[in-house]
Amino acid sequence: MAIRYIRKIGDPVLRKKAKPVTEINSHIITILEDMAETMYLNDGVGLAANQVGILRRLVVIDVGEGLLELINPEIVYEEGEQIGPEGCLSIPGVFGEVKRPQKVKVRYLDREGNVKEIVGEDLLARALCHEIDHLEGVLFVDKVIRFLDKEELEGVKEV
Repeated sequence: MAIRYIRKIGDPVLRKKAKPVTEINSHIITILEDMAETMYLNDGVGLAANQVGILRRLVVIDVGEGLLELINPEIVYEEGEQIGPEGCLSIPGVFGEVKRPQKVKVRYLDREGNVKEIVGEDLLARALCHEIDHLEGVLFVDKVIRFLDKEELEGVKEV
C-alpha cells in the first residue's frame, strides 16, 4: 500500500466526472487500499478517487463503523433532509453547513464484483453523498449554505 497525494481545490481533476470501473483487478484493489490508507493518515472519513487524481468511480468511507469500499456507487433512494457541517481533505481548513438527505440507499460493487446495497443515515448518508458528489466533479463548497467559523468547528472532521 502507498499514501497517495490528495489533490487540492483548483486542481482540474476535482471538477471532472469519474468514469465507471469496467474491470475489478489487482490495480483497482491497490487503488482502494491506497485510498483507505491515505484517508486514515489524513484523519478523514471518506475519499473519492478523483481526490487522488484517478478518474474512476471508487470511494472509501469510514464513519467509525468500519471501512467501506464502493466501486461504481450510485444513490438509488433518498429520504428526508439534514443540514450539518462538512469539510473536505481537498479543501483543508474550510468547513460549511450543507443540506443532504437524512437517509440514502446506495448500490455499488464490492471488490469481488458483487452488487451490494447499503443504507446510510445521518453521518453515513452525508459521507456517501459527499463522496459520490466528488465522482460527479461536485465539491461541498458548491452546496454550502453557510461557511463556519473556527469557534463552530469543534469535533468536525474532513470528509
